[in-house]
Amino acid sequence: MSAKPDSPLAAGTASGPVTRAGSGGAPVLTLACAGVFVIILDATIVSVALPGITADLRFAPADVAWVVNAYTLAFAGLLLLAGRLVANYGARATFLTGVCCFGAASLACGLAPQAWVLITARAVQGAGGAIVMPATLTMVTGAYLDPAARSRALGLWSAVGAAGAAAGSVIGGVLTDLAGWRWVFLVNVPLTLVIAVATVIVMPHADRRPARARLDVVGAVLATCGLTALVYGVLDSADDGWSSLPVVVSLGAAAVLLVVFAAHRHRWASAPLVPLGLFGSRPVGAANAVIFCLGLGFFASPVLLSIYLQQALGYPPMRAGLAFLPAAGALFTGARLAGRLTHRHGVRLVATVGALLAAAGFAWLARLGAHTRYWPAIALPQVLFGLGIGVAFTPITVAATAVPADLAGVAAGVLNTVRQVAAAVGLAVLSTLVTAHSGHADGYGLAFGVAALIAAIAAAGAALLLPRHPADTQPAA
Repeated sequence: MSAKPDSPLAAGTASGPVTRAGSGGAPVLTLACAGVFVIILDATIVSVALPGITADLRFAPADVAWVVNAYTLAFAGLLLLAGRLVANYGARATFLTGVCCFGAASLACGLAPQAWVLITARAVQGAGGAIVMPATLTMVTGAYLDPAARSRALGLWSAVGAAGAAAGSVIGGVLTDLAGWRWVFLVNVPLTLVIAVATVIVMPHADRRPARARLDVVGAVLATCGLTALVYGVLDSADDGWSSLPVVVSLGAAAVLLVVFAAHRHRWASAPLVPLGLFGSRPVGAANAVIFCLGLGFFASPVLLSIYLQQALGYPPMRAGLAFLPAAGALFTGARLAGRLTHRHGVRLVATVGALLAAAGFAWLARLGAHTRYWPAIALPQVLFGLGIGVAFTPITVAATAVPADLAGVAAGVLNTVRQVAAAVGLAVLSTLVTAHSGHADGYGLAFGVAALIAAIAAAGAALLLPRHPADTQPAA
């Protein structure tokens, strides 16, 4: 079987042409980065606004967490289905649909008169975000076919996503203080409108529609319900404990649903939601395993550090948000460097070094105590783990998306699902360690110590399992 000239299989091969840009180049990359920034930003921007939301909409203290959880559950549960929609309907259509859905839901959030309206709109926001995420990654990998150009583009995509995650608490604090909590959501409306208009102008309709496989409805329901139950159980464990009945039932249901999904995928589905050959290449499976381990500590770190700075050191919310800026700057710098480093030194070396830097940063934070000074004992570890994560994520993404063009959306959906589940599991597990010490500063040190150990395991996995060079991630035709 020969590779199509316009597919990733042809990029960089001895016999196929090397193309600098596939479709759209820099304008498409700009759109993808804008989309991923807004989506990731909204996952964290709301945290600082929760006290104001609670007071205005009269949330019960136990219910206000659903402002965050509704977004997280819809986002995580629908990512696999969204990846298949990208494969079936193309990146342009799904990206535009997701952006419009997200913008409309943001407007509903900002104008919400009652608590249930806000929670419902947040779930719709999460659904829109789930559709946008795999579409952005597919847009980037489709726009740059040359391995070096693609690595640089993925580096920028990762950098912008990392900046969005780190900037959420900062921007949220500023908007809440200056304009009120509703503007945490309303700020998305003009942004998504500009992105939608630019998408119509910049991204042309495909010359031909992608070949549409039958949508695996049964698999979609099983995967969505299973992932939602898994994330719900993990999130609820932080409040009720791992042995509580709702958590046990939710995790048990998740296990059953995901096992049935796997059986359905192997035995009964004619067009499975996650194609059988996706993990046939070792780099794809290894990359997802490595990013899961790294994500356990990284995605929990902004929340843990913010709470530590406010509770142990007495920082006000805005100062606690601004205190995370060293990590944000290091993340952006590391991700911007990662594209060139990956092309020059290879996927395996760059990912391993990045994971080791992250492990060193987390290990330094394991020394947190009741009177730790911000400089250097908090600021410099942030630079270390931020730089490491920024460097590592790009080569891991290169390996995880090294699939034929018709599977790019599905691979992106799987990668983002793994990252989202890692975020939920990491926050729940590490928060439980803190709670077990009654919120004492030693608990934060223990949590970051565990994060360091898991990051070291990720480094070992990267060194042993990831391919040596970017070209090695291209699957055989």
